[in-house]
Amino acid sequence: MKVFSADYLNDLTAQAQGNLRKRKHRNIHESYADPCQRLFNAIEPGSYIRPHRHAADPRDELLIAVRGSMALVTFDEQGVVTGVVRFGVDRNGEGFAVGAEVPANTWHTVIASEPGCVLLEVKAGPFDPNQPKDLAPWAPDEGSAAAAEYLAKLIESVTG
Repeated sequence: MKVFSADYLNDLTAQAQGNLRKRKHRNIHESYADPCQRLFNAIEPGSYIRPHRHAADPRDELLIAVRGSMALVTFDEQGVVTGVVRFGVDRNGEGFAVGAEVPANTWHTVIASEPGCVLLEVKAGPFDPNQPKDLAPWAPDEGSAAAAEYLAKLIESVTG
């Protein structure tokens, strides 16, 4: 049995806070061959997850908030925002969902709205690390000078 305690999540969050990318994931599944891929992803404000989709190895992706509040942003083929789903824990009545399922060919990213965000990601396996997610050609590379500016404009556009 695996137990995911507050200490487990606190440790993952501390690793994300100390990481240059401002995020850290931890797999729950034992191997890439498992038929169900499950992981926790701790994401801090300012973390840039380049918009992407899962088309080369098409799998829907379930995202459930475990801690904090986040925004799932979807895009069209040209990079225009087509939707924003605010999701989080203990946000009943505030227009928040607890999560969302993203269809495989949907361009998307997740933005942390506050420190300490953790989400649970679930998708069908097996996972082929040689078939990674498809990165949006219209979005800047992670770590590039343009990425911080793009993220700031994206946050402004989705939060008003």
